[in-house]
Amino acid sequence: MRKWAVIYSSVTGNTKAVAAAMAEETGADLFRVQDAPADLSAYEAVALGYWLRRGGPDDLMKAYLPRVENARVALFQTHGADVGSEHAVTSFARAGYLLGAGCEILGTFSAQGKLAPALIEKRKRGAKDDSHNSPEAQERWVRAANHPDADDLAAARTFVQKMEHKMDLLEKFRRAQEARKAKS
Repeated sequence: MRKWAVIYSSVTGNTKAVAAAMAEETGADLFRVQDAPADLSAYEAVALGYWLRRGGPDDLMKAYLPRVENARVALFQTHGADVGSEHAVTSFARAGYLLGAGCEILGTFSAQGKLAPALIEKRKRGAKDDSHNSPEAQERWVRAANHPDADDLAAARTFVQKMEHKMDLLEKFRRAQEARKAKS
């Protein structure tokens, strides 16, 4: 395995659990975003994880992302939305947009996670026509309450294995390109 840093922001423990699974799989150095190094040049890959707030990374990760430069990055997130929903997918684009110069995004991983009880209570007090308080939203809260689960954590481990394989393939491809250029 390459030298990885896994950097995360977590409030409820959802993102921390996914980060820990990824770090265990890769032997990575694990950091809360508040304690993350400014210089990531010692790492061959960096996994950046956050919880969703207003359709994008939470504020702590949002502030850190522009400082990440010239890195191979895997983005991961936890949220109460359904995995693969427009909300979840769009938030990856918002995170990628915030990255500093020269970053290469290897891939993305998304896991549903339980919502903070205070947030659920706040949403329950919302207007009846608020989409965050709809019957569909309340069904999502119930589905999300048991996540991330063992399957989600296993998928996170598999994801970083796939990112390792992807880097192997990218390096092989780039070596082949350089060899072709050298011949011409």
